[in-house]
Amino acid sequence: MFTTLNYYNQNAAQFCQNTVSVEFTATQNRFLAHLPASAHILDFGCGSGRDTKAFLDQGYRVEAIDGSEELCKLASQYTGIRVRNMFFQELSAVSEYDGIWACSSILHLSRDELSEVMRKMVTALKPGGIIYTSFKYGTFEGERNGRYFTDMTEKTFADFMRDIEKLQIKEEWVTSDARPGREEEKWLNLILRKK
Repeated sequence: MFTTLNYYNQNAAQFCQNTVSVEFTATQNRFLAHLPASAHILDFGCGSGRDTKAFLDQGYRVEAIDGSEELCKLASQYTGIRVRNMFFQELSAVSEYDGIWACSSILHLSRDELSEVMRKMVTALKPGGIIYTSFKYGTFEGERNGRYFTDMTEKTFADFMRDIEKLQIKEEWVTSDARPGREEEKWLNLILRKK
């Protein structure tokens, strides 16, 4: 975990520059379509703050967290709200959010950590609440380019979900990376609902 956080702390400015203006409206809208108009959203690992700002601009109530102190500073400046520096494992909210947006964030957890954090996310959601999350497409788990990744396919995610009670897959789809020059990288996108 700390290797990954070090990576983001050391490369925060570059990371924000590469991601803050990536066009992500279609995926954001797919998530928002499942939420009430006045939804309370948690941006769980907000990175540059791109999606937080998009949700705020549409009138949603948004909280944002990130494990990287440096990303929190930059995202706070960009979004105009205080982004809390917090690890995923520290989530302790109960029935608080209509939606949790975990865009290419919880993929940095090992499979065991992911199970624990996913249960905390379910607890933090209101009944019927929605999670959006995404993973690099594949079966690799381990360190790659200075960060830890757990990749997923439809099958490995379905297997993983067997251990997570009260959560069902509503939608899943595969996309190419939205960043220029990275189109050959594939992503598994998921919308999950709390039963």
